[in-house]
Amino acid sequence: MLPSDLKTRSQALAKRLGISFGELTRESLESFLRGYAGELREDPLFALEVYRGPADADLSERHDDHLYDPAEGS
Repeated sequence: MLPSDLKTRSQALAKRLGISFGELTRESLESFLRGYAGELREDPLFALEVYRGPADADLSERHDDHLYDPAEGS
């Protein structure tokens, strides 16, 4: 579902480019997603590794400190 203005502008662009609205939509989404693919893989939140060792008792409260503070040494 698209707002009517966005759909109208997109259909007009597709017509000017000589492609279907569906093709414009697919190409636009593909381009958009390609721009984010690397960022998602680099974010530690999406890392596939799981730590199975001992953890500090305050880990849930101070997780950013433990993950990102070099002084923590973790």
